[in-house]
Amino acid sequence: MPETNIGEATILTLDQQTGNIIHEWGSDIFVMPHGLEVDHQDHIWVTDVALHQVFKFTAEGELLLKLGEERVAGDDSTHFNLPTDVAVAKDGSFYVSDGYGNSRVVKFSKEGEFLLQWGELGNQDGQFVIPHGIDLDGEGNVYVADRENNRIQKFTADGVHLKTWQNETTNQLYSLVVDQSAKRVYGIDYYIINDSTVLGSDIFELDLELNKLHQFGRSGSYNGPITRYHDIAVDTKGNLYTGDILGNTIQKFEKK
Repeated sequence: MPETNIGEATILTLDQQTGNIIHEWGSDIFVMPHGLEVDHQDHIWVTDVALHQVFKFTAEGELLLKLGEERVAGDDSTHFNLPTDVAVAKDGSFYVSDGYGNSRVVKFSKEGEFLLQWGELGNQDGQFVIPHGIDLDGEGNVYVADRENNRIQKFTADGVHLKTWQNETTNQLYSLVVDQSAKRVYGIDYYIINDSTVLGSDIFELDLELNKLHQFGRSGSYNGPITRYHDIAVDTKGNLYTGDILGNTIQKFEKK
């Protein structure tokens, strides 16, 4: 794990059409930033797996909230262990997928007060092996990308398990995003054979009941470079954005 803070700007605002950098900030704050979320009020949330912390900022980079003890891992109500992602509800409460070290989801009030948690290590309903991505639908249901179990799990806002979708294609379901207006869930995976032959990533489109509707990427007509999608986002027009950690690029897929 890195020891020093990143000296360069780590949060970049890009033009949706050109990809040009409009604004950047975040130097000397993070060590290993991982999860990135923009909430309904344009606040920016970041998890840092090296610091074991979760941060909330204004769009301009002013720190509003910080949870977790710097560089101290734990599994109680005030600590995280390599937290991976954040999802924010319309009422300001938020969920943290925690993460690489803890196999749980933690819910907080909008002020950052601990409310509840669920999950443990395992492959049964409500259990996780690296909850790596998290998002919410318009009704407040929680969707978790259970990476090493290669699946998406759906829960109520209070952590009651509702449904599971199992990816039968590969062995790692990395992350997901919910398009609340279109009532769709998009998941991303990564396909590698025997830890050596890289085949790339797919994007899965599901409805809110986790029925698979479409699958595209390496399995379809995509003719771009081989990718390893690590995260995915959606804009208000339904366009998708993926972060590729093989090519260190962002790819945009326009909704047709």
